[in-house]
Amino acid sequence: MTISAAAPVLVVLVGVLGIVVGSFLNVVVHRVPAGLSVVRPASACPRCGHAIRRRDNVPVLSWLALRGRCRDCGVRIPKRYPLVEAATGGLFVVVTLLFLTAPWSPATGVATGASADVHVLVVLVAYLYLMAISLALALIDLDTHTLPNRIVLPASVVMPVLLLTASVLSGDWAALGRGAVGAVVLGGAYLGLAVAVPGGMGFGDVKLAVVLGLALAYLGWGPLAVGSFGAFLLGGIFAIALVAVRRAGRRSGIPFGPWMLVGAWLGIAFGPPLWAMYLGLLGLS
Repeated sequence: MTISAAAPVLVVLVGVLGIVVGSFLNVVVHRVPAGLSVVRPASACPRCGHAIRRRDNVPVLSWLALRGRCRDCGVRIPKRYPLVEAATGGLFVVVTLLFLTAPWSPATGVATGASADVHVLVVLVAYLYLMAISLALALIDLDTHTLPNRIVLPASVVMPVLLLTASVLSGDWAALGRGAVGAVVLGGAYLGLAVAVPGGMGFGDVKLAVVLGLALAYLGWGPLAVGSFGAFLLGGIFAIALVAVRRAGRRSGIPFGPWMLVGAWLGIAFGPPLWAMYLGLLGLS
């Protein structure tokens, strides 16, 4: 059975996987900034200390069944938990549909056969992983204004390994080379900004830029251009809006990581057609 024939089943399975991953991301977002293990101890109510029972640890459904309260002490469980779980599941489905159907996706440009199907799955796993860490990093940066090395540094190994594997399977070494150039260019640009404007750009942003540069350029120059520009455009609009409503001043620190990630995903989803349109306006297409 080919990937295209199994697409409906794959989408459902990925959606369920995303909800489960979202439950783990809640643990990551809470514990990683505090320097705690994401494995031990088991999850417990922060108020009464009772360990969360297995039947109360089913993503989304348990929160609904408990009406958003701890079974033992009745303290409210933040709505953020089921929202993160549901959002992760939904975004995993969106990423899967994108990579299975978009005309510029690597999945639509490979030959048929078992090796091609494995290539598609490896590419999909790489970008599902990127989506998972994108959600975790965005939430942590909003909470703490940091992009923890415990997430970014492993990503700088996992993404290259997965994309290298994809290139081995497809023989598309140009994509891997382009990704390497993208990592150097975007990481170097952010490094230059961090050095030129101390305090304006953190080194966590620089390390994340290397990962995003690889992921974007692997798909093409269009995603890299749109994803890079989109981060500054969206971040700038958000900063101006905060100043306009007096929620921030000109010297206020605003986390830029979320906008890097949103911009990157805009580049991944819409980069090729937007870049082609831009080149067409310049008469270069």
